[in-house]
Amino acid sequence: MSKLNHAKIILRRSSERGYAEHGGWLKTHHTFSFADYFDHRFQHFGCLRVLNEDRVSPRNGFPTHRHRDAEIFSYILSGELTHRDSMIQRGKEGVQGKDFYRMTRGDVQFTTGGSGIAHSEQNEHTSKPVHFLQIWVLPWKSSLKPQYHTMSFSDNAKRQSFVPLISPLAAGPEATPAQEEAAVPAIPGTIPIHADFVMGAGIIEPGKTFTWAVGGKDGAVQSTRKRNV
Repeated sequence: MSKLNHAKIILRRSSERGYAEHGGWLKTHHTFSFADYFDHRFQHFGCLRVLNEDRVSPRNGFPTHRHRDAEIFSYILSGELTHRDSMIQRGKEGVQGKDFYRMTRGDVQFTTGGSGIAHSEQNEHTSKPVHFLQIWVLPWKSSLKPQYHTMSFSDNAKRQSFVPLISPLAAGPEATPAQEEAAVPAIPGTIPIHADFVMGAGIIEPGKTFTWAVGGKDGAVQSTRKRNV
């Protein structure tokens, strides 16, 4: 695991983030520069490029659009979000219908944009808004094979400690096609990402203390030299 001799923590208050409303259906906060919001101090954090907190009203959402060369995932806080993309086929993991997956609290939906993928994210509920985080991470390299993963992480586990959600592909940037297909993460039980990036989540109740190892545990991030962490 890479070691930091000195880690500088930069305070980023929730109230100081970028904010926008779109057409009455989307309310969004931007931690980093995004769309019409720009702050030269906050453009990315290593390979973390986008951290948006979105609230989408019922029967609205993001229509089909394309991405490439980005690791993109949504983390649902409340409500439900319906995901469709150009990869989903009947029988694939997590699919609840022929061409969609409906996510609820605790679900993480992850897509490797790679050489190109089209997807949509819609709140198809008739009365309840959806509240979620959308996160983009810059991958190790371009033109990867598009991939799709979904996993659910319970609130009960998050009340006990930080729960790792995402960790680097164990085989690293030079993974073979077979290793890509196997999609083994550096931290078991997480979603593999093509980046030196580890994400966890916790629900910290009053009086409790959680600890978190920078870079994940058990050497999840092996080396940062010449890589964007």
